[in-house]
Amino acid sequence: MAAIVKHFLQFKDLDRAEFEHLFARTRVIKERFKRYQPYHPLADRTLAMIFEKSSTRTRLSFEAGMHQLGGSAIYLNTRDTQLGRGEPVEDAAEVISRMVDVVMIRTFEQDIIERFAAHSRVPVINGLTNEYHPCQILADIFTFIEQRGPIQGKTVAWVGDSNNMCNTWLQAAEVLDFNVHVSTPPGYEVEAERAGLFSTAHYEEFADPMDACRGADLVTTDVWTSMGFEAENAERMKAFADWQVDVEMMSVAAADALFMHCLPAHRGEEVAAEVIDGTQSVVWDEAENRLHSQKALLEYLLLGRITN
Repeated sequence: MAAIVKHFLQFKDLDRAEFEHLFARTRVIKERFKRYQPYHPLADRTLAMIFEKSSTRTRLSFEAGMHQLGGSAIYLNTRDTQLGRGEPVEDAAEVISRMVDVVMIRTFEQDIIERFAAHSRVPVINGLTNEYHPCQILADIFTFIEQRGPIQGKTVAWVGDSNNMCNTWLQAAEVLDFNVHVSTPPGYEVEAERAGLFSTAHYEEFADPMDACRGADLVTTDVWTSMGFEAENAERMKAFADWQVDVEMMSVAAADALFMHCLPAHRGEEVAAEVIDGTQSVVWDEAENRLHSQKALLEYLLLGRITN
């Protein structure tokens, strides 16, 4: 009987115990990295990185991470492969997964990555889709834990679009037992089914972003216009004008509240420069932790639980 292949396509694909293991491993792997201590558990393993959406942090963190773990990474852009000429996703999955050990895909519709995973012999990781961004939230939550301790019972304020980041924060709240306060402009509210939620027990929606931020332990946001929605940019600029995370919003959050942004950021749009460049911002730690948390994820998906 063939072993069951574990994928990471949505945050809820793993359970709380698995995330606790990943956070512990991230800490160990990061400490080794800072000490320049070689750690090569994935020697002779190969990661295929398939990009349909452009990227800076996702490519760099996965490619560098795989090399640091002793393996190799191959960059594939759909424009330069048969996928860009109409080869069925299912056929590509059958071939690619026979040649590598793990696949990361950054694409548009979640359906694409689900179809690929259904025909893959190896683990598939969601590097971003229109619906979810689980690797980013994995890094964000590790960053919170590193800075402030356990996230269980804490409150995260999400201000802005109910996009893939928001959806994934909501899933994470269900898995890890914390709360999310969401504030979006009218017409951009959370769609529970699209977010893949089981209930509304871990989030609350607020018409006023100030109310969402009040008492929050973490305030976070994203660009107002995500990739794939550029045609709506002018309309979104008007709709989101009052949803900029500014000093006033941060002032009503908890005294030790953190600010996060997955980057790239537009100062003066979704976040004020004084906030993202201020003392409560941890965006650079957050960006670096993509590297370390994804190394822990790759280790776990390929080797299972490692404790050394």
